[in-house]
Amino acid sequence: MTRIHIVMQAAAGLVAGACLVLSAPVPAESATVLAPHRAIYDLKLARSSGKRAVETVRGRILYDFTGSACEGYALQFRQVSEINSGEGKVALSDLQATTWEGGDGKSFRFNSQNRVNERVVDAVEGNAGRGGAGVAVTLSKPRQKNFDLDVKVAFPTEHMRRIIEAAVAGKTLLELPVYDGSETGEKVFSTLTVIGREIAPDEKKPDDAAADKAALAGLKRWPVNISYFEQGGNSGEQTPVYSIGFELYENGISRALVLDYGDFVVSGVMSQLDLKDAAPCK
Repeated sequence: MTRIHIVMQAAAGLVAGACLVLSAPVPAESATVLAPHRAIYDLKLARSSGKRAVETVRGRILYDFTGSACEGYALQFRQVSEINSGEGKVALSDLQATTWEGGDGKSFRFNSQNRVNERVVDAVEGNAGRGGAGVAVTLSKPRQKNFDLDVKVAFPTEHMRRIIEAAVAGKTLLELPVYDGSETGEKVFSTLTVIGREIAPDEKKPDDAAADKAALAGLKRWPVNISYFEQGGNSGEQTPVYSIGFELYENGISRALVLDYGDFVVSGVMSQLDLKDAAPCK
């Protein structure tokens, strides 16, 4: 589970001696194998406070991930949320996104649309390609535009693979610039991923849709929190724009979502999980 337009305060006062993995060029190959799967998460309000406190939240996330390192990865994502802020103020948000990313992390296509109360508020479409000197982006929505990004920028699936590799290596922090084509399609976010202690396969048994999946029973997982920051500042001093917490299996499947929007926090419980067969590389 990568970025889903959410907010959470980055962890402070990290354990002394924790390893910091700085931004680096995306590797050409990766030993991490990501599992094709379709997951549904049921959303509800966990807590609320502050100026934008809400009374209830309900919704659902659909996350349909297919492909392989040799043929590329396709994602169909949809998040529908109904937010009741009281006094008859109810907002219905419907975010839909489709992406494809090359298995080598060199190419990325994206198409997304966000509706609020059935009115389109954002629509983005474009593609990005990595060359020797940088990343070239071409947008067709919301307007025609071409621009270049730093070669160190990672795309979403590559970002997830890098997080898993850092966790397997015993790292606790990963810092990377990420481009996912969201909002107007022109933003790059600085990200800080905090990786918690490994959860062994026989520890903290899941009580959701992951519980009866034999393919997950023997896998390690880690508590992960990804915070997204506006570029140009120090992530150790900034307040994140948004972030997401979850438990991440070593094959890329996520459970126990925590979506923090600042003044309210939403939990996401995996209610359905369908594992798919991965096509072997030829």
